[in-house]
Amino acid sequence: MSVKQGDWVAAAADQVIAEGKRRGGAPLVCASGISPSGPVHLGNLREIMVPHFVADELRRRGLECRHVLSWDDYDRLRKVPAGVPANFAEHIGRPLTAVPDPCGEHESWAEHFKAPLRTALAKLGVEVDEISQTQMYTSGAYREQIVHAMRHRQQIDGVLGRYRTKKVVAEDDVEQDEEDLAATSAGGYYPYRPYCEVCDRDSTMVTDFDDASTEIRYRCECGHEGGFALSGTDSGKLVWKVDWPMRWAFEGVTFEAGGVDHSSPGSSFTVGSQLVREVFDGLPPSYLGYSFVGISGMAKMSSSKGGVPTPIDILEVVEPPVLRWLYNRRQPRQSFQIALDGEILRLYDEWDALGRKVEAGTATDLESAVRARSVGPAAGSLPSTPHPLPFRTLASVADVAAGDPEQTLRILRDFTIEEPLASLEEARPRLDRAQAWVTTYVPAEDRTQVRTEPDRERLEQLAPAQREALKLLLDGLDEHWSLTGLTSLVYGVPKIQAGLPLDVAASPELKLAQRELFVLLYELLVGRDTGPRLPTLLLALGADRIRSLLTVA
Repeated sequence: MSVKQGDWVAAAADQVIAEGKRRGGAPLVCASGISPSGPVHLGNLREIMVPHFVADELRRRGLECRHVLSWDDYDRLRKVPAGVPANFAEHIGRPLTAVPDPCGEHESWAEHFKAPLRTALAKLGVEVDEISQTQMYTSGAYREQIVHAMRHRQQIDGVLGRYRTKKVVAEDDVEQDEEDLAATSAGGYYPYRPYCEVCDRDSTMVTDFDDASTEIRYRCECGHEGGFALSGTDSGKLVWKVDWPMRWAFEGVTFEAGGVDHSSPGSSFTVGSQLVREVFDGLPPSYLGYSFVGISGMAKMSSSKGGVPTPIDILEVVEPPVLRWLYNRRQPRQSFQIALDGEILRLYDEWDALGRKVEAGTATDLESAVRARSVGPAAGSLPSTPHPLPFRTLASVADVAAGDPEQTLRILRDFTIEEPLASLEEARPRLDRAQAWVTTYVPAEDRTQVRTEPDRERLEQLAPAQREALKLLLDGLDEHWSLTGLTSLVYGVPKIQAGLPLDVAASPELKLAQRELFVLLYELLVGRDTGPRLPTLLLALGADRIRSLLTVA
């Protein structure tokens, strides 16, 4: 299959197919890994969405592909996120599945943070095979691999030694290098860290290991000294830089994506590629590095710091196809921002424009492919709004109507005169997203507060030209009562006053007169000099209310 210019999904799928052939027709496996150490944010979501689109492309081509999501829930709790009681610090060092849920609703800390992501993935049409690393480690599934790694610890240490550096920048690399250093003791390097039998923390140091009996000895910061045979006991895990390549070989992973902090020279992927070949007799997967996802006005997201929007939060205001589009329209190495301010209006405008191009047959092959992947996975399209209206229109209506369903339906019917809405259900779920955005993300001072009484003092002080402009507007309401008509009317009043035809191009002087009229109308209607698009505001208010606020006594 030929790859469309710039189509990273198709190109990655081609590489995965080639990788499968190199392995003698091995099953195709795309992998993602998430640590439920805190809220799973939008940057973490890219860890899932990049492999999802690749796996989905393979399925569209009629190929079987498994997308595994490994929950790194056997990782230690490293820090307590913002908003969680400080006394949870007593659990630092314990497996995430052994830490209680901070809200008391789930069986563990890990499940508390898994649940909302599962809900978001279902809404996004993302299907994964979940793998709990707690279950894998404690069931003994990796027992043979652990013993093998311990017996080849000097070889592993030699590979790691090629890449160890004192200069570390990325937060994840800091944690991994600290873990790597902790694996080294006076007795040598050990790529396995037991969880203490007494305190259940990984604040342990291996002091000895016998290759023949697999007997391990360790001491813990809590004062306990213990040991057990790795061939018969499962209470610890491999350090991350060894664990990752071990899993590639175990799962037969043919594709994985990773953040740029894992992808640079000397990083986890580079080290892992050496280890999987030299130690675990496997092959590294086809790989794509991805850049970060941010929220406008926020620094790089960190789940351990808390206070960042999660996918389920974003889906309250962004339709699932639009969110899918954000993650597949750009190359993975391109970072991008998700704006929750007024830029969200532009986002929906761009999405709708793409849909019109595809429907009209004027979209490029790449644009058509990107939109097809966005509206839903290979299994079928996601639910959509039966009668979609521009998001900015719905937001303006939600703002003015303040959630009143009867008022909202009345206004929206005026927007859809040719094909009027039978009910608000026809405008959902987009209408619900717009209402949620206005309520949650539009500052109170920017919300539209329509005057309840006319500003009589201001009306009495109007200049003759201003009085004439208001009269022309009010006289033309009935004839121009549609969004298009009111747009023509508000821009046309200054033209009429200047004795010009309505279709004349606006000169600089005419544009100034139009702006002055708009400011006057905003001040008389909402008490400030800006607001929603004027035609939208007028349509939302209704002719009777406009007359009551603009009529000069």
